[in-house]
Amino acid sequence: MRVLRASGRLRPRSVRAKIVSLLMLPIVSLMALWGFAAVTTASSIGDTERAKDVNSELLTPVGDFVTALQAERTTALRQAAAPGAFATARKATDKAAAALLDGINSTSSDAALLNGSLPKRIASLKAGAEGLAQLRAEVTGKNAAPATAYTDYSAVIEHAFLVTGALTGDRGTDAASEARVVLELARAREALAQEQALIGGAQARGTLSQAQYAQFVGAVATQRELLEPAVADLKSAHRATYREVLDGTEYARVQAVENRVRSAGPGASAVSAGFLTGWDKAASEVLDGLTVAETQAGTGATAKANPFGWDTLGASGVAVVLGLVGVLLSLLVSVLVGRGLIVELLDLRNDALEVAGRRLPQAMRKLHAGQGVDIDAEAPMRRLVGDELAQVGTALTAVQRAALKAASERAELLSGISGVYVSLARRSQVLLHRQLDLLEGMQQRRQDPAELHDLYRVDYLATRMRRHSESLLILSGIAPGRGWRDPIPLADVLRAAVAEIENAPRVQIWAVPKVSVVGGSVADVIHLLAELVENAAAFSPPSTKVQLRAARMRDGVLIEVEDSGFGMNEEALAEANRKIQSDKVDLLDAKQIGLFVVNRLRERQGLRVELRPSPNGGVTAAVLIPENLTRDDMPVGEQAVGGRGLAPAAALIPQQRYGAAGA
Repeated sequence: MRVLRASGRLRPRSVRAKIVSLLMLPIVSLMALWGFAAVTTASSIGDTERAKDVNSELLTPVGDFVTALQAERTTALRQAAAPGAFATARKATDKAAAALLDGINSTSSDAALLNGSLPKRIASLKAGAEGLAQLRAEVTGKNAAPATAYTDYSAVIEHAFLVTGALTGDRGTDAASEARVVLELARAREALAQEQALIGGAQARGTLSQAQYAQFVGAVATQRELLEPAVADLKSAHRATYREVLDGTEYARVQAVENRVRSAGPGASAVSAGFLTGWDKAASEVLDGLTVAETQAGTGATAKANPFGWDTLGASGVAVVLGLVGVLLSLLVSVLVGRGLIVELLDLRNDALEVAGRRLPQAMRKLHAGQGVDIDAEAPMRRLVGDELAQVGTALTAVQRAALKAASERAELLSGISGVYVSLARRSQVLLHRQLDLLEGMQQRRQDPAELHDLYRVDYLATRMRRHSESLLILSGIAPGRGWRDPIPLADVLRAAVAEIENAPRVQIWAVPKVSVVGGSVADVIHLLAELVENAAAFSPPSTKVQLRAARMRDGVLIEVEDSGFGMNEEALAEANRKIQSDKVDLLDAKQIGLFVVNRLRERQGLRVELRPSPNGGVTAAVLIPENLTRDDMPVGEQAVGGRGLAPAAALIPQQRYGAAGA
């Protein structure tokens, strides 16, 4: 239940919110996909930038340091025969070592983030580069051992390869594979450099020892095992440079010398002049060629890489651009479509509210007032064209036209009924006046008391029938025929109202203030009070009295009609007051015609009428006659103001028809 309530609170309420939610869902999904592509592309750009930084700060200095150290190692093993070459190599190595140390110290990349083992490997390489002075001292000392120098130099170079190997992992899958191939080629070049160093040292001593021979054979095997397969794994653009070196005459000469030395075995014969003719020159040229090819395939390609080029961005860059265009187009289309749909819905809602709140009620009021209404002008019919919303608008117009047509037909029916009411009421009034005149003549003649009593009863019935005929005229909007020109005392008005009901003896009139009602309002006040008194007598037990009181108030005269019946509940009382106060009278509602008659009379004379519970359990009808409809018969200080607890009037009901007085 709580989940359902939470989902109900999260559900959009307005049409605007629903449309925005509906349109934003695919846009958010598209933006998420575009964001993923953008992050991936940004990551590729960042990787390329980081690779360039690593290449310029570490890989290139490490490669240059390895090349210089390989040359120094070769000259170190034969420095006794060529000390000048060793001094030149030392200077080149020192320069490369300084660049290496500067790169290590100034690198902006966190070594631990690139590879967990990289900091330790860099520290070992840095220690080897800083320990070159001690290594050279051992090489040039009196107790110099060529085998130890070879091993120490090779160890420093191995530390450099370990650093390069750790850095090759900081690439994408394809780039890492390419870097591993280049690393294998660098190791193959190192094997050839080892061969050159070993042969150079053997030439300086005039013999190739057993250990040196074994190292030479191992270097040859390593070089041949790595070089050809690694070149085959390179990209075609990088493979061509290596093929130029491997297919050249110098590399063929190097291979021929390697084969001869391996066949000759250790000793002086392996380094005789006939065996090594052109070896050193050929090996140096091959090493230089391999270095150039390695630079182009490895660090050179990385250095030339464009972070915003096709090789870096590729399909992901196209996806980012197209995705951005798609997101913008989706937003534009969604805004245009959503705004148009919202505007159409709001216009449709406003039109419906305009019809329901203003135009239709105005037309209804005109029809109730008896004025004609042009249905085509009020609700012009639309053609059933356009989308569903336009069709809904057409349907609303059709509903409005149907309502106006029904109201117009009902108004015509009511007008016809009203005409029938007027005609019947007029005819009944003529007959009733003739009947009352006959009854009055019969009453004036001396007759039997019993017959006279029956004539009075017939007189009461005729008076009630006349009031009902007047009610028909009042409901039809026609003024009744009888009226007074001069003011009539309020006491006579009250007695006349009581005289128009059948159970007049049940009505108790209390003391009445000496006030008169203006002549033009007397008939309507009598009729209104007669309706209320008759209603009170009808809905109270026959053994009870109906109390009729009048009191002088500041803004008029208050008349109360109180019964001792069963009363009305709050809803029924409120409904009755609504019918009395309403501006509209539904003549087809025949249940409480008396309330509608009171409504018309109240509205016509400006009276205030209200039903409220009585302290005795019944209902009290309060009528306030405004000050402009009354006239004082004596000064206000001398008037007898009626109220609760005063003695009833001496003469309650006269034995003649007060309702006919002054007619």
